Amino acid sequence: MKKLRPIMFVGTGSDVGKSMLVTGICRLLRQKGYSPAPFKAQNMSLNSFVTPDGFEIGRAQAVQAEACKIECSTDMNPILLKPSGIHKSQVVLNGKPIGDQTTKEYFLGNNKEQLFKEAKLAFGRLNEKYTPIVLEGAGSISELNLKDRDIVNMKMADAADADVYLIADIDKGGVFASVYGSIALLEPWEKKLIKGIIINKFRGDVSLFEEGKSILEELTGVPVLGIVPYAKDIYIEEEDSLGLEKKKNKARDGSINIAVVLLPYISNYTDFNVLEKDARTHLFYSNDPKNISEADIIILPGSKNTIQDLLFLREKGIAKVILEAHRLQKNIIGICGGYQMLGNTVADPLGIESDIKTIPGLGILPITTKLTAEKTTTQCSFSFKEYPNVITGYEIHMGETTIEIPSPLNYSVTGTEGYLSGNCWGTYIHGILDNAIVIEDLLKDFTAPKVETSFDYKAYKEENYNKLAALLEKHIDVEAIISEMQYV
Repeated sequence: MKKLRPIMFVGTGSDVGKSMLVTGICRLLRQKGYSPAPFKAQNMSLNSFVTPDGFEIGRAQAVQAEACKIECSTDMNPILLKPSGIHKSQVVLNGKPIGDQTTKEYFLGNNKEQLFKEAKLAFGRLNEKYTPIVLEGAGSISELNLKDRDIVNMKMADAADADVYLIADIDKGGVFASVYGSIALLEPWEKKLIKGIIINKFRGDVSLFEEGKSILEELTGVPVLGIVPYAKDIYIEEEDSLGLEKKKNKARDGSINIAVVLLPYISNYTDFNVLEKDARTHLFYSNDPKNISEADIIILPGSKNTIQDLLFLREKGIAKVILEAHRLQKNIIGICGGYQMLGNTVADPLGIESDIKTIPGLGILPITTKLTAEKTTTQCSFSFKEYPNVITGYEIHMGETTIEIPSPLNYSVTGTEGYLSGNCWGTYIHGILDNAIVIEDLLKDFTAPKVETSFDYKAYKEENYNKLAALLEKHIDVEAIISEMQYV
């Protein structure tokens, strides 16, 4: 296949829709017969994923790879920052953690050149295998105080020889100022890389913005190649905590109510997306003890700081609610850090998360956990409870759990995993709820609206990738973008 120049989607700010548009463009290019792959030099997110070879990347790039119908790899996201405390993040390089840094150390330190070198090497490897590479920027392209150390946006676009398209969110307001200002603040070499503008999240009749389009083109000298409607009926997994602000936060009558405890350091909340879409359930996120007490099922999710989140459970009175729910034999689930919290103790002898060396858990499961410096990252195949079906998931955790009285939840060729105790179970496996057999088992004792079949999450995601691709093809001049990508 003829090699195409890479394309990059950058933004006037955060949460303008870069990740979603990259996902849709990836699927659209795949439909048109190309072999695209996503790339983001540096991502900051608590939602991560494990590659087939056992390395960690941002969840957004895993989703984008899925839209491309290819396996994800660390070359798609060589640098991942995972917030682990106040102004502190774990730095993951090429899929493995290399230590923690404060926000100031990372963004103002002198190590970015080495990280930029690693990002360019990763891009080069990816660019040899796929065409075109669809790059994603981060935040705003015109953060003047950070630009010298920015390795995600225009500097990366220049290194990749990428055509750049600027995305603006008209729903936020101030679209003229944000687009004009973003471009005006660029250096001359950066302006040359900008090939087009895309206005995102337009509400109403897009033809009403024709005059606005002409004004923007006259102001910037850059063509507006698309005005994309607000796509509230299209579902793509979100990559960061901004998505949590839009989630439901209270129980509802007439459904199976499932509460996910909203921890300060919650991670991988994408584990529960399938339950949001199931017609029988009402899933909500809350840190209010009263709201949580009204749930039929309580889930303790993953955590990037298990010890601090355990302290939070006790300070807020949530621990008492969970213990009372256990006494009442309600269903309680712990995943990853939540699994650790359900045990007797969590120890941190190396100070991985905290100065606290050991802390009591909730004491519901007879397990103890010791946090370790080495991170486990692996995809896994297993069977759940007594069911014969082989299902899949992935592990991302720093900790070794010792089981005092064996009562396995999961079985695989390598052994057993997790713990089952009546209506309570815990596991290290993320994505376990993406499997229909686990959902049906979880809901089997509840009366709920009858549905013909269980919810097929994989089919649902495929349908939405295609819907997003169709929307972008209709409202963006994709042929102009492809024409610009041709090497002379």
